[in-house]
This record gives sequence, structure tokens and C-alpha cells, in this order.
Amino acid sequence: MAYRKLASLEQDGFLILKDHEGPAPAPQEWQGLEYIDWKSGGDTNFAPLASAFGDLECHGFWDHGKADKDGMWTSNSALTPTIKAWVDRVGANFGRVRVIQLNPAPEEEARRHMHQDDNNRLNPDGEGWVVRAWLELDAPEGSKFILRDSSKDPETERLVPLYPGRQLLIDTERMWHVVHNPGPAPRHALIASFETSDALEAWVESQRV
Repeated sequence: MAYRKLASLEQDGFLILKDHEGPAPAPQEWQGLEYIDWKSGGDTNFAPLASAFGDLECHGFWDHGKADKDGMWTSNSALTPTIKAWVDRVGANFGRVRVIQLNPAPEEEARRHMHQDDNNRLNPDGEGWVVRAWLELDAPEGSKFILRDSSKDPETERLVPLYPGRQLLIDTERMWHVVHNPGPAPRHALIASFETSDALEAWVESQRV
């Protein structure tokens, strides 16, 4: 099937963007959210900020007959004005928007959870390809993204250190990925699904290192 994709992701499948500029979200923006016990890539909980129909749930949009687009804000989003404004500034059509809470684990355990995402189920042919953006909110020292290309070949592995304010864009349906949080505290980050479009391309260019 033919989708519109980002040329900037063609080579590596991910982009390290410049660090977030402007006011940083205050810790209470993610500490006061309602989290759901939902496992993905390790011992995780998620606070839905946008879901298929605005409910506090983490199911894939395809469970509701939708592609991962046209997300609707949940009640959690009212508690996160700075984070919500970050999503709005991107200007692209978004689907799932969530804050992830990842508990610490040994690196060997984290690597057992490497996976690819299912971002484009029910996505109509000819429309924009759905990718994911990250904004790190907090991260214990030594936290890192572990990325491999679609072959999962260890020779392709890239390690990306994580810290508050780091921004990434990843084609997570293409890339095998997981985050290692060495602890001692949980790690929090915003994850947002965006449809490839003129708006997303313009935002990416504005955030290039």
C-alpha cells in the first residue's frame, strides 16, 4: 500500500530533534494524572491524554474501527496544559497521545521487550503514514532508547541517551525499540502518534538539530 512518508525518516527510521524549547512541563502535569495499568515495552502504566473517543482507555484505535488518527482529548488533558500545548504546536493530525510511566528494570530485562508498534492498522491507502514523537519529561540518569532497524540485526543497534526535554521522532512500526530505565525512579515521557502531512514536515524542519 502507498502512504505519504517523511523523507527525513527514510535513512535511519528515527530523528533526534533539538531539545524542547520554552517552558518545561511542571512535574505535577504528569504526577497528577490518572494512569492505567497497561503493559508495553516493560513494566508500564499509561495516562491517556487523547484516545479514540476521549475516554480514559489505552486500546488501539482499530478496536473502535478507526485508524490511529483524529484523537479526542480525555479528561486527563485538562491537567496537562503545557504538554497539550506541545501537541497542538506540532499542528499535525494526532491519534493516541499518552504519558508513559516506565518502571526500572535491568537492561537484559528491558531488551527482552524490544518490539515494533502497530500504528497503521485501518489506515486508508494513500493517506499519511503514522509515526510517533517523544518528549521526555523525566528520566533517571543512564536511561536510553535502544533502536534497531526492521531486521532486528544487532549490528544496526543505536543507543540514544534520554533526559528531560529530549525530543525524538520514530517510525516505530519500522524500528524495533525499547527504553531501558536503570532506576531508581520511574521514567515519564509523552508519546504522541502523528499523521505524516505538510504540518508534520514543517514541524520536523523547525526542530531539526
